[in-house]
Amino acid sequence: MPHVRHLFRSTPLVLALTFSATGGAWAQQTQQPPQTIAPAPEEVPATTTKAPLPLEELRTFAEVLDRIKAAYVEPVDDKTLLENAIKGMLDNLDPHSAYLGADEFKELQESTSGEFGGLGIEVGTEDGYLKVVSPIDDTPASKAGIEAGDVILEVDGKPTKGLSMMSAVDLMRGEPGSKVRLLLSRGGGKPFERTLTRAVIKVRSVRSEMLEKGYGYLRISQFQVNTGEEVGKALDQLRKDNGRKLDGLVLDLRNNPGGVLQSAVEVTDHFLKKGLIVYTEGRLPNSELRFSADPKDASEGVPLVVLINGGSASAAEIVAGALQDHKRGVLMGTDSFGKGSVQTVLPLNGDRALKLTTALYFTPNGRSIQAQGITPDIDVPRARLTREKDSESLREADLQRHLGNGNGAPDRQRSATPAPSRPQDEDYQLSQALNLLKGLNVTRGE
Repeated sequence: MPHVRHLFRSTPLVLALTFSATGGAWAQQTQQPPQTIAPAPEEVPATTTKAPLPLEELRTFAEVLDRIKAAYVEPVDDKTLLENAIKGMLDNLDPHSAYLGADEFKELQESTSGEFGGLGIEVGTEDGYLKVVSPIDDTPASKAGIEAGDVILEVDGKPTKGLSMMSAVDLMRGEPGSKVRLLLSRGGGKPFERTLTRAVIKVRSVRSEMLEKGYGYLRISQFQVNTGEEVGKALDQLRKDNGRKLDGLVLDLRNNPGGVLQSAVEVTDHFLKKGLIVYTEGRLPNSELRFSADPKDASEGVPLVVLINGGSASAAEIVAGALQDHKRGVLMGTDSFGKGSVQTVLPLNGDRALKLTTALYFTPNGRSIQAQGITPDIDVPRARLTREKDSESLREADLQRHLGNGNGAPDRQRSATPAPSRPQDEDYQLSQALNLLKGLNVTRGE
């Protein structure tokens, strides 16, 4: 697949699954490959009926423009007034539609490359406030302890309530190395401050490791252009590390804000041999798209548990919903975010663009998760896992002159060294996922 910025420059319209923030508060842009791109407005068949222009309202618009220019206390140029009018049109639609100036458009193009400047926060709006959808792994936001669901009350002392998404994001943008102070609230509790240092965010979208013999862990933090390919490589590496087919796999989509639609389809395809993955419906003639799995199964049918939470959104929900509908894996965790809309990026003159919601996507069984989310099969809330210290009591094998077991097996005495720390030792949801996989294998006699 070509680099995202090449696609933006060579196609008139790009479908996207995206949130409403860009730049410093990280936005996830998604794209469709050229063969699935819907037509630009001028390419819509001639049979489409266009409504007549509202002449009276246009006259009112021109009159307001003229009076502001003539009477406002300070001079305002035409470009500023017209751009503000355009922003106003988009701001009063859904929270994912927006007008992108040259800088915002450039940052949006760069976001799926996995490297951009900012804090590493995916944000949305709720009741006029700026809300954290999810912090991105290994970024200033995640290192500062910011969590999904936190409300950003102030940025460097300036309240965010009532600000447009773009204005709030502009406050958090800045040069890497510069600092920004956030005032946050969590769960309606007492506000607290965090000071973050802006950085060049290099997001590693796929991470994998063996939890223990036979059981692998695959973490996807976002869906970038090459995520599907990276997941294929990770599955192959896990099998090599295990020396044989895996006994079970945990696919971690928690706090994954989404990303490239095509990558979500490719990732899902690694776990399915047939059937529909996702489809979209909208008003544009070519917005009704369908994506299906091919017969190849890179996961070899390994027993699968998928972890989701309130920070799992958009493309992550596509993957989770498809695997749940096909009963390919067990979903565990908490309800997902619930973003089921598709955005289309329409480039304009002067390196600007519109990001416009044009369709809804549906899971294979026809579920729209818009404002609903994906409900896990097994609800496992986040919890702190505290492991009690093992008892120092003796075992039979520690006693002098103890009998052997008669089978020739070696004695099992107390371990002299503590077991090394593992990811599941500190992560309650992950430990529950691993236990479920082990239980499935026991009941299957594997």
